[in-house]
Amino acid sequence: MSASLADLSLLGVSATMLALGALIFIAGGIVKGMLGIGLPLVLVPLLSLGMPATRAIATVAVPVLLSNGWQAYDTGFSWAGVRRFLPLIATLLIATLITVPMTLAMSEGALRTSMAVVLLIAVTLIALPLHLTVPPAQERWWSAGVGVLSGLMGGVSSLTGPIIISYLVSLRLPRDVFVGTISVIYLAGAIPLYGSMAAHGRITLHDVALSALALLPMALGLRWGKWLRGKLSEMLFRRVLLGFLVLVAFSLIFKR
Repeated sequence: MSASLADLSLLGVSATMLALGALIFIAGGIVKGMLGIGLPLVLVPLLSLGMPATRAIATVAVPVLLSNGWQAYDTGFSWAGVRRFLPLIATLLIATLITVPMTLAMSEGALRTSMAVVLLIAVTLIALPLHLTVPPAQERWWSAGVGVLSGLMGGVSSLTGPIIISYLVSLRLPRDVFVGTISVIYLAGAIPLYGSMAAHGRITLHDVALSALALLPMALGLRWGKWLRGKLSEMLFRRVLLGFLVLVAFSLIFKR
């Protein structure tokens, strides 16, 4: 056995699985580069078709944490903005910590079905965005509710984004404030998610190594996605993506 194949064996994957995984991360990067969102939305369901759902969530940990950490730093987020959305961040963190142990106790079939349901909800929210009007005096209560719902969704599937995106868009935040805020909020959901999974033995050093390897194909996909942004109709691309994700959701439901 060659050294490279031995290294793949240590990671618990075959060369074929590694190649397919690389293609999935390239696809996720393209979507992220094209639309600015959608990394876990694409990666986790697709990976779950070929591996246990909890391992799929673990495999995206490093790209999700690093991309959101860098995005938060790069946009120069303000602590005033963090304080404004502290009710959302706090309830998101608590709901995620409560949900993850229940999720890990599910059978693989039940977890795949739950993930498919969350994916269909996410697709619906993206296709038919909510048009909310949030009175400033009630914003902290709205934020707390959004945090709870997003934490429940994220604890099952790692897909915290759709409800949060709809809510922040309704507040009409400036673009840089929006990007910095949502990156911090994503981290507030991702850190307890992955931390809780690690505490329960569902994220190992092998998973972290495999996740780190995924950074290269993801970065390649991001570059291609940014290039495609000026070449393709975003509306058509979004419709094709949402239709594809619906097929993936039903594949998860009926997977044996």
